[in-house]
Amino acid sequence: MPPYRLQTVLEMRERAEEEAKQAFSEATQALVKARGELKRLEDDLETRKRERKAKVQAYLQEVMAKGVGASGLATMNRFEDRLKDEEAQVALDIDRQKEAVKDAEDFLEQRRHEMAEAAKEKKAIEKHKENWTAQIRKERQGREDLTQEEIGNTLYLMRNRK
Repeated sequence: MPPYRLQTVLEMRERAEEEAKQAFSEATQALVKARGELKRLEDDLETRKRERKAKVQAYLQEVMAKGVGASGLATMNRFEDRLKDEEAQVALDIDRQKEAVKDAEDFLEQRRHEMAEAAKEKKAIEKHKENWTAQIRKERQGREDLTQEEIGNTLYLMRNRK
């Protein structure tokens, strides 16, 4: 059988498909990582809120027990405000991370499309190769049939001459 004239193209498309699969895998890993970071930030915010409430409650009980005056309450309010500011910063980080997750999802979808396109292109060239192979076999079979016919005719003529 003669060599397939588009073998180089087929190999290029196979490599492109492999690269697209690898890029898709990397994009999937990046999305998982971004979602994990978002979950971590959300858990951190919830933990901070619980701890702030517990600390404020503990401080209030201490103030009530000791009978600390207005300066103690002002200190407690400043402490609580500082904790709330930290929570607000974490909330901003969560918003940024949600945007990063959205970007990662969009990028993953783009890579999925590229992978599907590469697979489609490879499938097209494989189909062409199958058709080419079938055509070569058909032509070869036709030549063999013709050769067999000629041999049969020659043998028949040789028998009839005798």
